Amino acid sequence: MREAVIAALAAGAPAPDLLTPRETEVLRLISAGATNREIAARLYLSEGTVRNHISRVLSRLGLRDRTQAALYARDNALI
Repeated sequence: MREAVIAALAAGAPAPDLLTPRETEVLRLISAGATNREIAARLYLSEGTVRNHISRVLSRLGLRDRTQAALYARDNALI
């Protein structure tokens, strides 16, 4: 799976093709500086579910942390 994501990114595929709509929404909120608690409240999710979404976003995009995720979203016009 990771190799497929890396190949898609290298080919210029935008994140919406790699992420679910909910994961993209979580990524946008991360980019806006929202905490896990704030994201959970905004999307009516538990904080654990938000953490799971963030983990999947980071994994699918091959990123290390929230900062890289926010920069990725900015660089790929997701925010």
